[in-house]
Amino acid sequence: DRPTPQETEAEPGTQVTARAGAAQTQFETGTDPDRPTPQETEAEPGTQVTARAGAAQTQFETGTDETEAEPSAGREVRAGAAEAQFAAGADAGRRTPQETGAEGGARAGAVPGAASVGGTLGDPPSETETQHRATAEVEAETATAAFVHALRGAETELVAAFAMWRRYERGLPGEAGARRQALVGVVGRCAEAGRRLDAEAAALDQVRGLEGPGAGMALDVAEGRFRALAARTVAAHATLAALRERYAPSATDPVTGSVEQAKDRLLFATAHLNATRRSIDAADGDGTARNLRAAEGAVAQAEILVTGVERLAARLREAAALVPAALTGAEAELTAARHGRSRASLATGELNARLAHADGVLAAVREELTGALPYDPLDALRRITRAVDRLDVGRSGVLDTAALLVARTSLESADDFVTVHRGAVGPEARALLSEAARTPAAGTRTAFETDTAARAARGLAERDVRAHGTPYPDTTTIGLPSAVLGGILLAEDPDGGPPATFGGPATRGRRHVRAPG
Repeated sequence: DRPTPQETEAEPGTQVTARAGAAQTQFETGTDPDRPTPQETEAEPGTQVTARAGAAQTQFETGTDETEAEPSAGREVRAGAAEAQFAAGADAGRRTPQETGAEGGARAGAVPGAASVGGTLGDPPSETETQHRATAEVEAETATAAFVHALRGAETELVAAFAMWRRYERGLPGEAGARRQALVGVVGRCAEAGRRLDAEAAALDQVRGLEGPGAGMALDVAEGRFRALAARTVAAHATLAALRERYAPSATDPVTGSVEQAKDRLLFATAHLNATRRSIDAADGDGTARNLRAAEGAVAQAEILVTGVERLAARLREAAALVPAALTGAEAELTAARHGRSRASLATGELNARLAHADGVLAAVREELTGALPYDPLDALRRITRAVDRLDVGRSGVLDTAALLVARTSLESADDFVTVHRGAVGPEARALLSEAARTPAAGTRTAFETDTAARAARGLAERDVRAHGTPYPDTTTIGLPSAVLGGILLAEDPDGGPPATFGGPATRGRRHVRAPG
């Protein structure tokens, strides 16, 4: 099989909302569902978190182990490696929206860190604890530096492959021999990305030590993230309901179904975290590693979905506050155009037509602002900036800001969708998304290009998901279809396949998982 730009990626995605029976999944976290902002801190050791699927109830009890009162540097390094491998589902500092295929539960921008050491919830750590934590973080970063380097290198290769493939699809180069060489280059870049990741897979397994003493620490990290996400999922449900009351349906379309999908991922994680605990108790190293990786991947994708709802709420608030200023800036642009200060050489009739169009757009937005019906502030900013841009006067700062906000939101939305539906999303959407991410945010025109490309990429990705359909439609295993569509499991076995792990084509499927009984 000839590799394509997505073959070296370890995390493809899903748009399926699976429920246990006909009952909607609920997560009871002991937090107030009406709290306006989600609690993101990890629960105090010993806290019970209950996840229910229909009538089935699962409980996690994570008491502090006496052997962890003074954790060794080695255990802290393993904790940091656990964080680095699957931690950054909502990492705002990632460099591009494409996964580099390295980690079933980690995005390319993951920043390694160590688990919390000492202290109780609400109490400031002592100076000794602070120093110990800082030392552990440095050691963890050192231990995982080679894997981060491999991720970055694979990412660079894939971005180049996507760029070459996009040029090829546009008919460049035109000469037949050069086009064959372009395809060879795409294949070579993908192969090199996979080689970089495959070369580090064994070393990462050694650092994480999931078959041995590292499994307990990694499980603690995963359960802590599960607890925090269960609380955030409840809050995200309330946030999304409030957004739907306040804004037009188009405003919340990008996160439609996100909360339900997050719950589904957490149910899948619940089953495999429980299976991991049983495997540890039975000294089953292979089973521990397999089930823990599956759980980590599900938790990471749940975090992406919940973070998407939280981030969209912030973007909509920002956009709504910016609309009045954008209208004022647009009026100033129209006035300048009427006084002949357009940089474009337009005939009188063309200029009048563009002015009339812009006037109509601004009037429509004002009517939406003052009307009784909810509106979409991001779409309002998109219409304002694009209508005024046709006059080519020379942008005011507020319109640049508005255009960049719209473009950033579209890019984030497309990135999230591809990431959590990567089992079904093909190379066309991925390549277009890569191109959108490479467009420099240097002004309004480039912001328009990014916005257009990102929205088109998401449209292509949604088409791929619809065409792919639902795998295992008759399964009774909770969360299996979404785990396969999400690339948490690689769909190579009747029960879903191995969990995606750090590695390229030769190593990413090295751990096979069986559905927990």
